[in-house]
Amino acid sequence: MDTGEGVVLRPGDAGYDGERLGLNRAVGSRPAYVVGAAGERDVVDAVRSAGRRGLAVGVMATGHGPAVSADGAVLVNTRRMDGVAVDAAGATAWVEAGARWERVLARTAPHGLAPLNGSSPHVGAVGYTTGGGAGLLGRRFGFAADHVRRLRLVTADGRLRDVTAETDPDLFWAVRGGKDNFGLVVGMEIDLFPVPRLYGGGLYFPGEAAAEVLHAYSAWTRHAPEELASSVLLVRNPDLPSVPGPLRGRFVIHVRVAHSGDAAEGERLVRPLRDLGPTLLDTVRDMPYAQVGSIHHEPVAEPYAADDRNLLLRDLTSDAVEVITAHAGPDAPFVTELRHFGGAYARPPRVPNCVGGRDAAFSLFTGSTTRPAALKRREDLLTRMRPWSTGNTNLNLAGIQDTGPDRVAAAYTPADFDRLSALKARYDPENTFRINFNIPPMKEAPAPRLPL
Repeated sequence: MDTGEGVVLRPGDAGYDGERLGLNRAVGSRPAYVVGAAGERDVVDAVRSAGRRGLAVGVMATGHGPAVSADGAVLVNTRRMDGVAVDAAGATAWVEAGARWERVLARTAPHGLAPLNGSSPHVGAVGYTTGGGAGLLGRRFGFAADHVRRLRLVTADGRLRDVTAETDPDLFWAVRGGKDNFGLVVGMEIDLFPVPRLYGGGLYFPGEAAAEVLHAYSAWTRHAPEELASSVLLVRNPDLPSVPGPLRGRFVIHVRVAHSGDAAEGERLVRPLRDLGPTLLDTVRDMPYAQVGSIHHEPVAEPYAADDRNLLLRDLTSDAVEVITAHAGPDAPFVTELRHFGGAYARPPRVPNCVGGRDAAFSLFTGSTTRPAALKRREDLLTRMRPWSTGNTNLNLAGIQDTGPDRVAAAYTPADFDRLSALKARYDPENTFRINFNIPPMKEAPAPRLPL
């Protein structure tokens, strides 16, 4: 049956599975019904209907990061809401709830403007941004959430609100970093930046060189300007035709760089990494910003089941590098990534928000299969890396083991988490929006912060 221009599907209806399933199948869900929203009216009706029935509400756009089962709940699928409008003169864009970054890039690039998108153009822009958003321009400009001007969202009472720092300062603070705990965002206005080109790409080294490359990378980042973003991935590539020949079936260390300044300066900055030795593949080049997704070269995935976890690190010392190379080597049943933070990430935004982790020098991300043996190996690495941890995590890089209140709290400062819990009690006292990395209302005593 229709609601507005969207559709409502229940178990057994044709198309129900297509609406409820995302890319990451680590968490299965059988919602009471799924609303395939085509516009904001559908979202309003879904929240109001769920409220009358006393049902929880969850939201999904691309399905990259489900964390909690939506069994028996109302799931709002926003993928049809993918409109993007650019104000080139004002250097802003309006982005609807289901738009992926690739769609945003297609609209902004012709104007020589760039959003603060993530490394993958296939990820939904709104969920990424409200989770903080640490991308390839972040060391220069900050978190994506720092550059949201306006939000349009539906709160638990079924109201459609235009939220800004002037109209609703508490709600505006909470949603930028608190994701879908306070309402379902149907659109956002974001800043754009005059970055028409990048000097970037990947340097792929053989896995045997991992220790040498990581030690050199650690030293190299200490002098990197804010215009230079970088990360390192340790991964065993599958033996598939879609993988470039030199990398196929091999364990590699993939150094990714993105310099948003002058290309000649970018080449000079990257030279010490190139001088480390022969690479299996070198894709670093001057490129239009629209090709930013080629830097990390993350595939357009088929459905998969993965569990992500991360730590934020205060430093990447020689001892830390030795731990990583010892536990994330060729036989590791997971991928390991380091991203360089610092720079503008460390500075408070002009309009405050609740995004945490601003004291981190690096993030350490691990993506594992859900097999118990793989998870145990991955946990061993994370445990051994805790001496370098800040005690915090990044919400965008969290997974199904990070959904408890203690784990969610690790994404924020203690004071901010307490404030978020108090605001949750004001805007969503029944915890309607709990199919997520949940922040419980203050009436539910906040859980103690446990060691990561």
